[in-house]
Amino acid sequence: MSEIDEYAVLSDVEGEEETSQDGAGADEKVQLCHLTKETISQGLSLLCRTGNGLEHAFVKVDLRDKRLFDIALISSYTHLRFVDVSSNQLIDLSPLASLTQLLWLKVDNNAVASFKGQPFAHLTYLQWLSMAVNRLTDLDGLVGPALESLNLTGNGIQRVNGLQSGCFDSLVTLELRGNHLDTTDGINLPNLRRLFLAQNVIKHLEGLERLERLTFLHLRDNQLDSLDGLSANMKCLQYLNVRGNAISEENALQSLALVSKTLKALVLSHNPLMETTDYRLSVLILLPQLGRLDKDLVSPEELSEAQEKIKELKEEI
Repeated sequence: MSEIDEYAVLSDVEGEEETSQDGAGADEKVQLCHLTKETISQGLSLLCRTGNGLEHAFVKVDLRDKRLFDIALISSYTHLRFVDVSSNQLIDLSPLASLTQLLWLKVDNNAVASFKGQPFAHLTYLQWLSMAVNRLTDLDGLVGPALESLNLTGNGIQRVNGLQSGCFDSLVTLELRGNHLDTTDGINLPNLRRLFLAQNVIKHLEGLERLERLTFLHLRDNQLDSLDGLSANMKCLQYLNVRGNAISEENALQSLALVSKTLKALVLSHNPLMETTDYRLSVLILLPQLGRLDKDLVSPEELSEAQEKIKELKEEI
């Protein structure tokens, strides 16, 4: 599969799946539990060598949907590298602080309201973290020097503060779908490759000039009426999805020219601009290198028409 086809497949699938809301905000009364040795022993798997290589221990535990509100006992299992505690009622993750070998952590559908007081400063090897559908409103207190993927979908985050390269040098994928962001400002991550911001209330593109290595930007279902804010510094951008926004004028697309050398796939469907019969031509004049627009490949005929129009416009100058 070519690179452009890969982006086409991802265009309206990846990053758009529904995230369960049954965890943090559920009103159902359930009998909550402490973590017990029996529960944790049932969830252990993946026997691996540890320490000097002469000992073995289970390094993976699955504690999903166990009605847990307390995981204090997990602190004794210091060899764990992969932990899934999704779909419980957890507020406090501090028992994880002793799991200094942790690489992968999933805490989706819980009740964590803040990163402050949580153990992430101790988890210096953590590479993958998902805390979708919790009660987070900001990122204060989060650190992740080894984090490569961070998923915060379905929280109540209004501002992205503290996402700076010094604390997140390794981060390449960031998911903030379904929050309350009204701007893209604050994401100061020059090494970031993939950014998912769908289903927010974003009205303005700001700070994108810092995302010099970004290849994939997903902004579906926001409130953008212009693409002003795209930057020539985005020298690697290949895929842009702004489906379901409020773009109605061709002039609102002018900033696309700043990324015309690299952009291969663009999704503009479900914007008012779609009502313009020649909007595809307008886009291709700005993006003569584009390979796919919405769900359709750019045809040779369309490309030829755009090239003729570009030639006419140059002659008029």
